[in-house]
Amino acid sequence: MAGTCDICGKGIQFGNKVSHANNKAKKIWHPNIQKAHVIVNGTTKHVDICTKCLSAGKVQKIA
Repeated sequence: MAGTCDICGKGIQFGNKVSHANNKAKKIWHPNIQKAHVIVNGTTKHVDICTKCLSAGKVQKIA
């Protein structure tokens, strides 16, 4: 799995998981990165892209 989106640059985020008793533990959030065949500037490329960019239509996916 790739770490960042090639279109928007979205990557891993870090923070704390906080319980009801206010105990804190380290946590990592991963973006939903997919490998896709897309058209970028008129050329076909394989890119790692987050699903938010795919659904927003920032690139045209090849079926």
